[in-house]
Amino acid sequence: MKKLVLLGGGYGNMRVLLRLLPNNLPSDVEITLVDRTPFHSMKTEFYALAAGTASDNEVRVPFPEHERLKIVNGEIDAIKPAEGVVVMADGNQITYDDLVIGLGCEDKYHGVPGASEYTHSIQTIGNSRRTYQALLNLPAGAVVGVVGAGLSGIELASELRESRPDLAIKLFDRSPRILRDFPERMSNFVQKWFESNKVEVVANSNITKVEPELLYNHEDTIPVDAVVWTAGIQPVGPVRNMKAESDNIGRLVVNQYHQLPDHTSVYVVGDCAALPFAPSAQLAEEQAEQIVKVLRLKWANEPLPDTMPEIKLQGFIGSLGKKQGFAYLADRTVTGRVARLLKSGVLWMYKWHNG
Repeated sequence: MKKLVLLGGGYGNMRVLLRLLPNNLPSDVEITLVDRTPFHSMKTEFYALAAGTASDNEVRVPFPEHERLKIVNGEIDAIKPAEGVVVMADGNQITYDDLVIGLGCEDKYHGVPGASEYTHSIQTIGNSRRTYQALLNLPAGAVVGVVGAGLSGIELASELRESRPDLAIKLFDRSPRILRDFPERMSNFVQKWFESNKVEVVANSNITKVEPELLYNHEDTIPVDAVVWTAGIQPVGPVRNMKAESDNIGRLVVNQYHQLPDHTSVYVVGDCAALPFAPSAQLAEEQAEQIVKVLRLKWANEPLPDTMPEIKLQGFIGSLGKKQGFAYLADRTVTGRVARLLKSGVLWMYKWHNG
C-alpha cells in the first residue's frame, strides 16, 4: 500500500480529503492524517470564539471517516524529508510515500520584548479558548488592546465590541489608514464603523515593548488590561526548522507542483508555502485542488503537465460584528449588510460541504 501522510487538518488538507474520499482514493493508497485535535478547526472564525460570540462547536467540523483513513493526534517534533519520516513529540516516527505539509502558522512577534509573554493569541483553537477566558474575566471598563489591524484584528475588535460593549477597545494599526492596500471606500467604511461603535483605531502605531498591563507605542505608554496579538504570522517551528530552502519568514519554497524541489514526494500547502499571495483559507484550498491532481497522476504513473494552471483568488470577505461587513471581490468593493450576508453564506456552504 502507498502511504499518503497529511500533516495538519486545516483548510488545505481538508480539501485534499474532500477530493479523495470516499470514492476517489485509489485502492492501493491509504491516508494518515496527523493533527493535534480530533476535528477540523475553522481558523477564519477563531476571532468569534475569542470574542465570545461563537461557541467552540460552531468553529469546528469532524474529519471524514474512511476505512483507509487513519487519524493520529499529537504534536510534531520534526519533519525529515531526506529520511522520509515525521518524528512525533512522543518519539514515534511516521513514514510516508507522499507527504503534504499543511501545519499552518503561529504568531510572529518581530522581536518585540514581552510580546510572546504578555499577549494573547487566536492562532489555534486552544489559544482562542484561552483568549476568550481572559477577555471574559475582565471587569467592566477594562481596556483591551488589539495589536495588528489586518483582517483578524479588525474582525476580533468588532466582534468583541458587540460581545462586550462595556470594554474600551484600542486597535493598533501600523498604517496611516485602515486596510491601506485596498480602496479608500472600504477603508472609510470600516473606519466609520469603528468610530460609531467607539473602537479607537490608533494609526501609525509601532508597538516596541509589552509589559503586564502596559503597551509601548513609539515613546508613549498605554495602560491596558489585556492585549491580543494579531500583528504577523510565521510557519510553525517544525517547518521553520526543516533543512529546506525557505523565504525570509520560514515559508518553504516550492515548485509549480507545490513540491519541495529537492524532495518531490513532499508537498506544501497553505501558510507554510512561499507563494506570491497573502495567506488565506482560499489559497490553501486552491493549492490543495492542484496537489490532488498531481498525486492522482503520480499514482497512475502518468506524466505531469508541463505547466500548472495559474491560481486565481476571488478576493476576501470580512465581518464587522454580526450585521455589517466588507468584501473585495473581482476588484469590486462591497460593504454593509450584503457583505456580511455573503460571509455567512460562505461559512454555511463550507460547513455543509465538510459534513
